[in-house]
Amino acid sequence: MRDESKKQNSQRDLNPEIDNLKSRDEILQVMYWMTGEGLGDEFSVSDLRKFLQGDQTVLARDLELMVSSGLLKSREDKFALTEQGKAEGGRRFADEFESMIKPGHFECDEPDCDCHNPEAAGEACKHLSSAYMN
Repeated sequence: MRDESKKQNSQRDLNPEIDNLKSRDEILQVMYWMTGEGLGDEFSVSDLRKFLQGDQTVLARDLELMVSSGLLKSREDKFALTEQGKAEGGRRFADEFESMIKPGHFECDEPDCDCHNPEAAGEACKHLSSAYMN
């Protein structure tokens, strides 16, 4: 067991790029979600640490790397998604939560359908009924 732990730590030391990719995905998803929830457009390291685990210094370094790669922009001590960052964050967020954001039972993929209206709860969607499909 102990050897396995040492092996994992040595692999982590040898692959900082992989750790950065994982961190980048999490940062993009969290910033995309925070922006979408109306929590702001610019976030400090301490804002992000409320949702991301890890060392503050490592997070700050990762944010700066993302600025240099064009995914984020910075102003003073705050970071915001660029257009490229929004697109990447949205894609990663959708991939991560795909199974949770599918239409519910008796709901279809038509966004304007009555089945998405809470007042019609419990009623089967007309698009999913056998009469509509024939």
